[in-house]
Amino acid sequence: MKYSYISYCFIVGVIFIFTSCVDLSKRKTTMEVEDNERHYYPILAGQQKDLSFRLKNVGKNPLMITDIITSCGCLKVDEGAGAFTVPPGKERLLTLSYNSAKNIGYVKHYITLYGNFEDALYKELVFDINVVPNAMYTKDYEELYSDDIKGQGGFKEFVDGDASNKGYYMDEDFSKSIHDNK
Repeated sequence: MKYSYISYCFIVGVIFIFTSCVDLSKRKTTMEVEDNERHYYPILAGQQKDLSFRLKNVGKNPLMITDIITSCGCLKVDEGAGAFTVPPGKERLLTLSYNSAKNIGYVKHYITLYGNFEDALYKELVFDINVVPNAMYTKDYEELYSDDIKGQGGFKEFVDGDASNKGYYMDEDFSKSIHDNK
């Protein structure tokens, strides 16, 4: 009896070890995106727009999104959504925030999802929007950037340095004396 109990525990342990070593990222699955390739109504330059895409795992294995790459720095993925898993038959909302301050006119953006997709290495989410300048006054890029920095409380300036500094050096800078005021 004691021998059969030990052998039973040994067999269960071996089965547990082998099944826990299975790499789920190698198992492929399929995903559906609700309303991909969207066309949004125009917004004013500088406005923010939140986008939500419903991702549904319609396969038999867990959907594992390993990376999300956006086509522009104006698109930000929600905190903690850079990599996630969706169980089979379930869905998850992927939320992004779009800042239109750096775009004017028609813009088309792509969000590339990398994961264990059955038919491709990646999937793309696509949307386009018209960014309309304010009719009264249109700020240029430097003014929008300055307003953004001021809105952050000037903390970036303390960390990265003053934006008015040259930010580069030339070979002739080495031949100058540090006592020259030029």
